[in-house]
Amino acid sequence: MKSDLAWKAEQACLNAWPALHNVVYDDWIVRFSEGLTRRANSVNPLRATARADGASIQLFENLFRAQELPLIFRVPTLLDPSVDRGFERLGFTAEGESIVIYADIGAVEARSDPAVEITARVEEDWLQAMNLMQKRTEEQSEIFDQIVLSIAVPAGYAVLRDHGEVVAQAYGVIHDDLLCCESVITSEAARGKGVGRRLMSALYAWSAAQGAAGVCLQVEATNKAGLALYHGLGMKTELSRYHYRRQSSR
Repeated sequence: MKSDLAWKAEQACLNAWPALHNVVYDDWIVRFSEGLTRRANSVNPLRATARADGASIQLFENLFRAQELPLIFRVPTLLDPSVDRGFERLGFTAEGESIVIYADIGAVEARSDPAVEITARVEEDWLQAMNLMQKRTEEQSEIFDQIVLSIAVPAGYAVLRDHGEVVAQAYGVIHDDLLCCESVITSEAARGKGVGRRLMSALYAWSAAQGAAGVCLQVEATNKAGLALYHGLGMKTELSRYHYRRQSSR
């Protein structure tokens, strides 16, 4: 069923972008990573039955206040619509709509590329190049490195070089038989030259060799270039969407 696959993708994406600290409460997992990205610093549902009442929201608010972070819920369309309406009534503002897309491994363009190196362990130079292309501060880079080094499922760290210079990077983790792709980035100088397509195609081929039966990833709804890339590679099934609900300052 599509809903089962969508929840499997939710798990894969959580494992692909682990938080530095977690608190599990009822049907929710609270994720903290020193403020780097909303996804790693928000309350995320673990199953379709997740509901938020006054007591649980207060508990989450206390946890986020202790971390000196704003209370943010990630609300996928897999939940009952009443959950999102409840946040809206309480004054939580909506932001950051994203799409979870999927394809069977046989439906994507999967092709090995001699210029793409994929390693099972993350190297220091891979982290440095990724942080440089993402234009992170030193503090943000340290947090990102900790997140990536916390990945505990099988992973492949991909890099494409042109004349020795890094022009594209990404990584993917395999949750069960599902590849989840993360941190896809092309250098500014190499954009529009097809290097992102080559990198992702090679990552798909790598995952197929590892036994992956499908591919998923999360992409912001406003990222037209990213959506065009992934659709062109064969990732055309929308499993779900999500957005964030941020508590208004008091």
